[in-house]
Amino acid sequence: MTDRQTQIKLTNTKTRHKTNTKTRHKDVFVPIDPDNVRMYVCGPTVYDRAHIGNARPVIVFDVLYRLLRHVYGADHVTYVRNFTDVDDKINAKAAETGRSIREITDETMQWYLDDMRAVGALDPDKMPRATEYIGAMISMIEGLVESGHAYAAEGHVLFAVESYKDYGKLSGRSIDDMIAGARVEVAPYKRNPMDFVLWKPSSEDQPGWDSPWGYGRPGWHIECSAMSYELLGETFDIHGGGNDLMFPHHENEIAQSCCAHEGAGFANYWLHNEMLQVEGKKMSKSLGNFFTVRDLLDGHDGQAPVPGEVIRFVFLSTHYRKPMDWTAEKAEQARKKLAKWRRLLSEVGEVTVNENHVDPFFLEALSNDLNTASALKVLDGLGQELSNALLSKRQRAVGDLNYPESSRSSEVVAAELKSSAQILGLLLDDLGGWETKSSDQYAPLLDELSKKISVERIVAMQTKDFAPVDALKTALLDAGVEVRMSKTGVELEAGPNFDASKLEGLL
Repeated sequence: MTDRQTQIKLTNTKTRHKTNTKTRHKDVFVPIDPDNVRMYVCGPTVYDRAHIGNARPVIVFDVLYRLLRHVYGADHVTYVRNFTDVDDKINAKAAETGRSIREITDETMQWYLDDMRAVGALDPDKMPRATEYIGAMISMIEGLVESGHAYAAEGHVLFAVESYKDYGKLSGRSIDDMIAGARVEVAPYKRNPMDFVLWKPSSEDQPGWDSPWGYGRPGWHIECSAMSYELLGETFDIHGGGNDLMFPHHENEIAQSCCAHEGAGFANYWLHNEMLQVEGKKMSKSLGNFFTVRDLLDGHDGQAPVPGEVIRFVFLSTHYRKPMDWTAEKAEQARKKLAKWRRLLSEVGEVTVNENHVDPFFLEALSNDLNTASALKVLDGLGQELSNALLSKRQRAVGDLNYPESSRSSEVVAAELKSSAQILGLLLDDLGGWETKSSDQYAPLLDELSKKISVERIVAMQTKDFAPVDALKTALLDAGVEVRMSKTGVELEAGPNFDASKLEGLL
C-alpha cells in the first residue's frame, strides 16, 4: 500500500482529534449521533461593528463546520451561533443615539453577517436572537429555583454556585481563586460573591419582560443555555468560543445547564481559540491599532483594502489555540500566495471541485486538532506541484522535449488544490476577482514573457549566443520583475517595484 493509499484509508475513518478544554487533552471526536452532529458557538453582542478579534472565532469554527460537513455530510451537521440583542451596551447605544434598540440590533446584525460573509464564513444553520427565547429562559430559571440551584432576591434571580459541585472545573479554578482573581459584583442580596445573575429588574426606560419575579430581563449567561437546549437538546457535541469566554461565561453555562437538566452533560467537547494581537501588541484604541473587519475590507488610515480571502488566510496561518499576530507583512505574503494559486488554476481552465478530490494529507493535517497551519503547508505543496506541472507543459510546448513530464497532470493537481482549499474556505469562486485589481492582472503577460525567455534559452543553448536571453532578463529586472531561472525552467513574478509600463514592446 502506498503512502497516499494509507492516508486515504486513515481519513476515511470518522474519528477526529480535538483538544478538549473539558478534559485538558486531545480527544478522539466521536459524535453522539453521526447523523446529527451538533455544534454551538457563542455569537456577538450586536451594538457596533465587529473588530478583527471578533472574526477569529468565526473563521476558526467556520473551518470546523466545513470539515464536519465534509466528513459527515452537509445534511448531518447543525451549527448554531446566537446573537445577543439584549444587553446594557445596546441600551447605552440607544440612549446615546436616540435610536430604537431594535433598529440598532437589526442594523448591527446585518453588518456582522455581511462582514463575516466577506471573509468566507458560511451562515450557521441557525442564528437565534436572544429576545426570541425569553420564554425559554424564564422556564429554565423557574426550574433552577424549584430545584434549589437558584434563588430570588430583591427582584433578581441568582444561581447558587455552591449548589453545583463541579463549578470551576472547565477553567480549572476553585471558587476561592475565582473570587480573588475576578471582578465580582458585590451586592447585599447575594449569598455568595460568585453567585451570578439569571434575571434582573428593568426600569421603565429599559427593555424588559414580565416574569414571576417582576418586570425585568435575563442575565447574559442564561441566554446561551436556553437557546442551545431549545435548538440542540440537553447534550450536544461541540461548544466553541474564544478563551476569554471560558470564565465566567462558559463556566456559568455549564453550571446552570447541568443543574437544569440533571444527568445531561451539556457539551461533550469544548474548543477555545486564543486571542489576537496587531503587529505584536494587544489590540487597543489607545495604541491606535484597533480596527474593525470593515476597516480592513474597505481600507483605513491610508491603507489599501485587504481582500476578505487574504484576511482569512492570515488567520488560518496560525493554529487556533495559539495567539495570532495580525501584521501587514503577513497580509502581503498571503495576498501573493493566493494570487499565485488563482493564476495557476486559471491557467488550467475549468477545475472540478469534488469531495473525492480532497488531498488525504491535507485532510489528515486538518483533522489533527484543526491544524490549519499544517493544512496550508499541504496546499503550498500542491501549489508548487501544480506550478511545476504547468511549467513542464509550457516548456514542452515551446519545443524543449527534454524537459521531463510531471508525474501527475495539472488537471488532477488543480482539482486537489481547489477541492482541499475550499474546506478552509479559500479559493471559493465568490471570494475571487480581487487578484485582477492589482499587479496580478499582468500575470498572463508575465506568463507569455516566461514562454518567450524559455524559447530564447533553448535557442541560446544550441547557438551558444546568450545575448538575447541576457537582454530580455535585464529588461525584466528593470521593470521590477523577479526572474528565477534554473534547470527546471523560468518563473517570473511581479516584485515590489513592478512597473508594467516597462514591459511594453518586450513581446
